[in-house]
Amino acid sequence: MSLPAKPNILVIDDTPANVHVAMELLSAHGFRVLVAEDGEEGLERARLGMPDLILLDVMMPGIDGFETCRRLKADARTRDIPVIFLTALAYTEHKLTGFAVGGADYVTKPIQQEELLARVRTQLENQAAKKILTEQNTLLEAEIARRTEEISLIQDVTIQCMASLAETRDNETGNHIRRTQYYVKALALRLRDHPRFAATLTDEAIEAMYKSAPLHDIGKVGIPDAILLKPGKLTVEEFEIMKTHTTLGRDAIVMAERLLDAPNSFLRFAREIAYSHQEKWDGSGYPEGLAGEAIPLSARLMAVADVYDALISKRVYKEAFSHEQAAKIIRAGSDQHFDPAVVDAFSAIEDEFIEIAQRFKD
Repeated sequence: MSLPAKPNILVIDDTPANVHVAMELLSAHGFRVLVAEDGEEGLERARLGMPDLILLDVMMPGIDGFETCRRLKADARTRDIPVIFLTALAYTEHKLTGFAVGGADYVTKPIQQEELLARVRTQLENQAAKKILTEQNTLLEAEIARRTEEISLIQDVTIQCMASLAETRDNETGNHIRRTQYYVKALALRLRDHPRFAATLTDEAIEAMYKSAPLHDIGKVGIPDAILLKPGKLTVEEFEIMKTHTTLGRDAIVMAERLLDAPNSFLRFAREIAYSHQEKWDGSGYPEGLAGEAIPLSARLMAVADVYDALISKRVYKEAFSHEQAAKIIRAGSDQHFDPAVVDAFSAIEDEFIEIAQRFKD
């Protein structure tokens, strides 16, 4: 392990003879030596000079070496500088105290020059190795952060591309997709402290639901134009075909997950939402007739978001409802169409829904 070109060694000792011995030895072997006569001066010189290593006497006037070391280790500027105690105190209890306050090594006087030189070199090599390891860890963390950001961007782009494909086939606007996306996030944030949902609605889950919401109707890509774009009411047979958009959407996402070889991938919530957002709390929905908690939470949030936005939006077959009319219908559907807790959350944040609707209005 290579050492710094000319390491700086700070010697803190009030005995001139000891300082002289250390200076002669270290200077002869290519070290630059700084000197302080007591603990207070040593602390100041350490902060200003940032030495590579400190040789510290214990018995000094003013603060002793143990206290000096404590203060060095308590200061963010000097805590990483290795300290070797040089002292005539040779009892085990003194050595233990030295290590307890942060000393890296403990050399008893009288000084054996070769021993001291070996210990100095060892500590400097250890410090150089730690520095290299720290730099490598910093580079690794930066690379991990870069790759994580890249993966997140790829995931976002994948979802947006799939959602854009759905837009091209649907008579609903891209703003419908954006509004429902924000409604889902607002509901999730409101419910995150609810005892029933706290474990599920983590920051990561909420963000994933928000990003996945645009794929709720991706399955409509597979619905024939004559049905998907029909301006009037669907027949019973046509509606049965329309209902398959949930299964078509789920199957498309499952296929993507198989290609990724990741059944619990970032598309998990997209799969839940696409397949189950038409389920109803009382079990009367489709495609499976799930009821209550059996319906994934992401889909229960999407159900309120989707119905609310459909109500306040103008369609070829209906005029837009006011917020008040839509909110009344949502509340009337509590415990039937919708999870009552989600409806309560909606009622608590109606102003947010109004603001989102205005911000992304058609």
